Amino acid sequence: MEEEPTLSPFVYWAQTDATITLRIELRNVQSPQVELEEQQLSFLAVGHGAQGEKKYAFTLSLLRPIDTETSRFRVLERNVEFSLNKAHVEFWPRLLEDTRKPAWLKIDFDKWTHEEDLSDETRDINDDFPGLYEKMQAEELGYPSKRGVSGENLKKVYLFLYNLWQFVGFFYLTVVTCTRYLKEGQDSMAGTYAAVGWMMRLCLLTQLLEVLHPIVGYTRGSVLPALVQVFGRSVIFFCLIESEERMQTKPAIFYLFLVWSFIELVRYPYYMLRVYEADNGFITWLRYTLWIPLYPLGFILEGAVIIRSIPYFEETGKFSVSLPNSINFGFYFPNILRSYILLFFFPAMYKMMNHMYQQRKQKLGPHTKTKKLQ
Repeated sequence: MEEEPTLSPFVYWAQTDATITLRIELRNVQSPQVELEEQQLSFLAVGHGAQGEKKYAFTLSLLRPIDTETSRFRVLERNVEFSLNKAHVEFWPRLLEDTRKPAWLKIDFDKWTHEEDLSDETRDINDDFPGLYEKMQAEELGYPSKRGVSGENLKKVYLFLYNLWQFVGFFYLTVVTCTRYLKEGQDSMAGTYAAVGWMMRLCLLTQLLEVLHPIVGYTRGSVLPALVQVFGRSVIFFCLIESEERMQTKPAIFYLFLVWSFIELVRYPYYMLRVYEADNGFITWLRYTLWIPLYPLGFILEGAVIIRSIPYFEETGKFSVSLPNSINFGFYFPNILRSYILLFFFPAMYKMMNHMYQQRKQKLGPHTKTKKLQ
């Protein structure tokens, strides 16, 4: 009796600078046989795939070498996952040595997306292979990579104008706030919100678009980091500052507005350049250096605003829901603010600072390379 041909399972891949991840779509895998060499991976197993319970196998001839000693795989109930560490920390233009890609090899868009830089880096275009992600996405979805050239240009124009608008808005905030301080000194602090609060409101409202950008594919990255960043500032501004007049005149608002503005005066010009794959060493240096004093100061000021607002909300009961009521649900806003400070504020600060530190090493520091296997 003629033996059934071995089938190829669906294999989904993604990459970072340091790793290649593979996800093999096989359930209930039995007796997997794996051979891993520097530039080749062979897999054979019986499992439940697209063609049912059968024998599946494939061989990948990789574009560049990997570290076989530290690379790993694990068999899960619904798939098999590989984590291959690259021999050199670099971004690959493709996975395979052969330029022709087999039909069963797919891009793991979710994995690729979630391993991209967080929130404010989701718009960054890979320095070595600009446009690679969009090109691969187009090929994966079955249309030519040059399709919609005018649409791509319009997208870039939109992103450039969006970043330009934010830059102009925060530039206005900075100029007006500093000019008032030079003329009136510390007396100007109490009127900061009255003078520029309307512009801060416009900037933060339009920043909500940054949550939509990754959803519609205008930027790479996960929605969650952008949502957390925009939501955090919006809560502080719209809930704690705009809703309480006594908070609007505090000196902390003057300093907070300035710190937010200084951060964005560097961030948005950097993004404007990256939209068109341009680079300016000085702006890049500013982008990944000024955060060192500004981010901690911003966190301290945001924490001060939250803590200072608690007595006001205890007094007014605003945003709280008291019992008894028709829905039998109670909500005490001051306790939410206290819980945020105790449970989330410091972990969020550490995560953001660590992320920016790693980004600074990647952008400004020397690239470290692992040893190539002999």
